[in-house]
This record gives sequence, structure tokens and C-alpha cells, in this order.
Amino acid sequence: MTVTRLIARPMLASMFVMGAVNALKNANALGLEAQPVADKLVPMAKKAVPAAPIPSDATTLVRVNAVTQLVAAGALATGRAPRLSSTVLALSFLPATVFGHRFWQESDPEKKSSQRVDFFKNVSMLGGLLLAGVDTEGKPGVAWRVRRAGSDVRREARQLAKDARRETKLAKAQLT
Repeated sequence: MTVTRLIARPMLASMFVMGAVNALKNANALGLEAQPVADKLVPMAKKAVPAAPIPSDATTLVRVNAVTQLVAAGALATGRAPRLSSTVLALSFLPATVFGHRFWQESDPEKKSSQRVDFFKNVSMLGGLLLAGVDTEGKPGVAWRVRRAGSDVRREARQLAKDARRETKLAKAQLT
């Protein structure tokens, strides 16, 4: 791991640790704020994954999200499964960004400005998480390996076809 990754991952994870601790401490108050979001997302989630035990209570969802963020942030900060953990953080953070900072719906100019700043701060954090989610640390990614395997198979097939044609010619020459 490079020094940059060693420093940057805990820095990126720190906001999620602090946010998750705050969410656990203030789950009841945040649950009231999150209820409109839960009312929209829970039915869609239950429809998408009917077998999953998805709670309807917004306070429980706030706690589950906080624990998810704590675990994923800890994994990202320590470099354990950084691609998976940053992707989990991005997915858990997206609803708060979209539903929690609707600056376009604010009429008060001061609140609108504050919500806009928070929205774009969160968008920036999502960008960082997406970059961390695709960082292969200089090693070939899955997509590259699949493309490489495909070209290797095509090259091998061409070589086998060439060898088969040559062997056929040799066999034909021996028979005549």
C-alpha cells in the first residue's frame, strides 16, 4: 500500500465514523427526520428484495445505516476490503445526500445556501468513495483480466486452428 493510500483512506473514512457515532447517539431525532425518506424507500426495497428483513421504522434504519457505516469505514480506514467498503459507504450515503439536502426545495436563502454546500460536500465525498471503489492499487482489475483472458483465448484458438491445418496437410501428404 502506498503512503498516499495509507493516509487517504482513514481521512476519507473519518467523516463516516463521526457521522455514524452521531447517528447512533441521536437515532430518535434523526429517525423522525428520516421517516419521509423511509416511507419512500422501504416499500421499493421490500418489493425489490421480498425475502430481506427490511425494517419499516426509520429509527431502526438510522441505527442499521450507522452500524453499516461504522463497519465499512473501519474496513476502509484499515485497508481491509477497501473497494467493497467504499462502495458500501457510497450506497449507504447516497440517500442522505439526495433526500437530506434538498436545497432546491428551500425558500429561505440562508438555509438554501447551507443545504447547497452540504449537498455538494456530500457529492464530493461520493466522488472520493467512487474513486476508492475502483482503485486496484496498480493491480489489474477484473474487467482488464476478463478482456485479457478473452484475447488470450482468441490467440490460442487461432494458433490451434493454424496447427490443425498444418497437421492436416502433413497427414494428407503422407497418405498420397
